[in-house]
Amino acid sequence: MKILIVDDELVSRKKMDLLVRSLGHETVVAEDGLEGWEAWKKERTRMVITDWMMPGMSGLELCAKIREAEGSQYIYLIMVTSKEDVEDLVRGMDAGADDFITKPFIKEELAVRIRAGERISSFETRDIVIFSLAKLVESRDSETGLHLERIRHYSRELTTTILESENPPEEIDTLFVDNIFLTSPLHDIGKIGIPDYILLKPGELDDQEFEIMKRHSVIGFETLNEALNNYPKADYLRMSAEIALSHHERFDGSGYPYGLKGKEIPLSARIVALADVYDALVSKRIYKEAYQHDVAKSIIEKKRGKDFDPMIVDAFLDCQEKFIEISKRFSKNQEGFNPLQRIRGV
Repeated sequence: MKILIVDDELVSRKKMDLLVRSLGHETVVAEDGLEGWEAWKKERTRMVITDWMMPGMSGLELCAKIREAEGSQYIYLIMVTSKEDVEDLVRGMDAGADDFITKPFIKEELAVRIRAGERISSFETRDIVIFSLAKLVESRDSETGLHLERIRHYSRELTTTILESENPPEEIDTLFVDNIFLTSPLHDIGKIGIPDYILLKPGELDDQEFEIMKRHSVIGFETLNEALNNYPKADYLRMSAEIALSHHERFDGSGYPYGLKGKEIPLSARIVALADVYDALVSKRIYKEAYQHDVAKSIIEKKRGKDFDPMIVDAFLDCQEKFIEISKRFSKNQEGFNPLQRIRGV
């Protein structure tokens, strides 16, 4: 686990860094609260160990800011302090601290505190619930491959590549990367509302059937948006609803359900759209063999500025070797087909 250490005292900071690394963890070190805040925004470590009394921004203020900005991914916060009064501990907990280490601390105590934080983090069931929902949908069709795993990894590679580019969009940060990896498997959650005679049809859909099939995007959005209304702070539900609704929109406005164009389409949906099409192209279907990567690459390049955002196509070209690796890694025992992955017009 990567742990952020924040302490303005040099000796204490170095001691904590040494002990945490000796316990097998990676560290990010900051010299005061303000530096710690900037480091956490960049790294979004799942655990933070911070001193209480610091100039500029105290440990209390840092905890409060992290709690406010953590989104749906819980951050475990440990305060290092010489304060032992109940009133002070209540103040710390009210600011968002989960645990306290009293100075002077020893390695054994620190190890116990960190293990407690790891257990709390492991209890986070969000990832499991979301992927179980996606698998429930996938179980209704005859695909036996690892489509959902591939989609989430393709989407993360695209997003990471964009984030590391020279001028990434402001909305992309490490939280965006985490969320798209988590939520992209829900892109076709609306299939739960599509009749089996269409979803499982082995041949080409006629126009009327395709119109029914297209409803899955709105059904998925309504399902996830209802959950978002109940949990408005769940940023991952907002992204998942956007992806479900708009991953079949096309950059030139020729997609569905609303014919959105360009940046009218949420960035998350534009990313998943390319990942979804690539996976359909390189996967074997009952009506076609799997295309080689170079063939899929050529098709995507031709659709640059038409079906796909040019920025995302460029990111795909930059990370295409990782796409090949992902396709191989998650393609064992792949056979059958997923009717929703038909490519019309490609």
